[in-house]
Amino acid sequence: MTRLKKKSKITKVLLVIFVPLLVVCAGMAAYGAYLTSTAKTVVENAQHKLDSRKFEEKSELRVEKVDPRVDNISILFLGIDDGSDHVFSDKTRTDAMILATFNEKEKSVKMVSIPRDSRVELVGRNRMDKIAHAHAYGGLDMAVKTVEKLFEIPVDYYVRLDFDAFIKIIDALGGIEIDVPFDIVEQNSHRVKNTIKIKKGLQTLNGEQALAYARTRKYDGDVERGMRQQEILKAVLHKGLSIRAVSKYGEVIESIGDHLVTNMTFDEMLAFHDYVYKGKNIDVEMLTLSGKNARINRLYYYLLDEEKLEEVKTKLKTHLELEGTSTVS
Repeated sequence: MTRLKKKSKITKVLLVIFVPLLVVCAGMAAYGAYLTSTAKTVVENAQHKLDSRKFEEKSELRVEKVDPRVDNISILFLGIDDGSDHVFSDKTRTDAMILATFNEKEKSVKMVSIPRDSRVELVGRNRMDKIAHAHAYGGLDMAVKTVEKLFEIPVDYYVRLDFDAFIKIIDALGGIEIDVPFDIVEQNSHRVKNTIKIKKGLQTLNGEQALAYARTRKYDGDVERGMRQQEILKAVLHKGLSIRAVSKYGEVIESIGDHLVTNMTFDEMLAFHDYVYKGKNIDVEMLTLSGKNARINRLYYYLLDEEKLEEVKTKLKTHLELEGTSTVS
């Protein structure tokens, strides 16, 4: 589905969770009334408004509310590190944060992964801290506002999911085929050590195995970890768009139910039909934030390179066509 840059460092697990949902929603018309009704119910039950947007359903950086059918929009994807007890709440850290912009005319997408240890200003807390802590301290409100301040663009929509959804989606699809480059022994999603064992070679991974493959850090570095996650995304997309996967759509939708929080309506999700069904020719560019490791007051942080950050900001703004258009400061 993608034409991803080979040098892209990270494609976070969250995309692997959310993109199949878009695939499913975009294919509703071909499947039938029952599946459409099920998907709509799941999305309606997942609706959540930010405290700062209870009266106006738009970012403070927008003059008017956007419509994904005709406007360029942005989505913040948040993957929750729910811990061994699988508590899914506003007090958990984010394990993955991806900001994506969608250009409606070009049907193109730009995505940037935000390293979880990036040292940024947490909006509403008035201090510098790891961006992963924004959600833990202030829920979706602080996470969204912090990302808006960091990139100086509006976050129109947000989607929050946990790793249970990741596992259940892949299991519902019957697993994904991956050519594993080395033997792996890892913890499972409940953090029980040495419970996931994967042999080197081409094989079908279930949800737990795929999560371990995506998250392990013991066998290579962050660059390779990102490439593995990119590989999983491609495998899920290939499986999700296949005719054989159509019969699994109901299971995929139901598996997401209790693990999804979003301000995107079902009808707005259907607007992504054209993006999803451009297939292999869709233009998706992964942007990266470079930086360096540092210790401040004995705590580890990732210090973003300001020049690279400005470059990414400019690309996202240009992609949204914000320069001289309908944003306010």
